[in-house]
Amino acid sequence: MKINIRGRNMNVTPALQEYVEKRLNRLDKFFNTPLEAQVTLNVIREDHIVEVTISIDGLLLRGEEATGDMYASIDLVSDKLERQIHKYKTRINRKLRQKGIKGLNEKHFSTHVEAEETEPVVVKNKRFVMKPMPIEEAILQMNLLGHDFFVFNNAETEDMNVLYKRKDGNYGLIEPAN
Repeated sequence: MKINIRGRNMNVTPALQEYVEKRLNRLDKFFNTPLEAQVTLNVIREDHIVEVTISIDGLLLRGEEATGDMYASIDLVSDKLERQIHKYKTRINRKLRQKGIKGLNEKHFSTHVEAEETEPVVVKNKRFVMKPMPIEEAILQMNLLGHDFFVFNNAETEDMNVLYKRKDGNYGLIEPAN
């Protein structure tokens, strides 16, 4: 695995670099193709934040953890990525067994099969009329509803947008690319 490590507000020591490589190289056992990981180590006040992004042919695995210790953050993000890979692999293997297709998942994933998990199902369906509204009104609506995200028709662009609340308390906006 090729690992690009970047430090923000800190210097990446050889010990930290070696530890990150050791933890992330454990993920190689799940893949047959070489991977590239982008790792950002960041220190903000007492928080030691680790962000890892791994791209596999359009699939994006991303993990972010923040603790008081950089090594603990690295451990947590590595475990989170391993769970994501396990979940995705199990889902692919189940679908392949159901359809009877063999060898499709072997392009990227090794044949190491783990215990199955139950696949989530849609338990509730909502329909609602969407009136065009500015972003500020969408934020107000989202907060009034107490939701973490809000789908709305942007009055300025006339496109469907998704507004979401970020971990840092700010908001993010997802817009379609034209």
